[in-house]
Amino acid sequence: MIFSLILCLIFAVLSSFHMYWFLGGTWGLDKAIPTQSATAPSIEIPRLATLLVALVLMAFGGLYLAKAGFIVLPLPHTLLLYAYWFIPSIFILRAIGEFNYVGFFKTIRDTAFAQADSKLFSPLCLSIGVMGLLVQLMGV
Repeated sequence: MIFSLILCLIFAVLSSFHMYWFLGGTWGLDKAIPTQSATAPSIEIPRLATLLVALVLMAFGGLYLAKAGFIVLPLPHTLLLYAYWFIPSIFILRAIGEFNYVGFFKTIRDTAFAQADSKLFSPLCLSIGVMGLLVQLMGV
């Protein structure tokens, strides 16, 4: 149950950051978007996409709140089962990366994003993935 609650909290914080950016906040945004080089401008992320990510992260948090037994979701058991495997899988894949801009095996390492990714984002994604797997496999 403790890992489910930790995951819920992590997803709530991540969702809050995305909601902040959706509402026009800029703090941390320069390190949150991959760039090709240290001097290249970051790509413009559509605000709707930022809102969508915030809502998905909030939903992930809700799923783990349900897993901990604090809420009941009116969803089919099979859907929940797949979700509890899907969520850690995508975060472990994110931690591994796509070998260019994100993940432990990225090749571009001299940008503000790459440094934040190496120090924070990829380890956080791996931690989320491992905790999610532990919740699913061991019920902790």
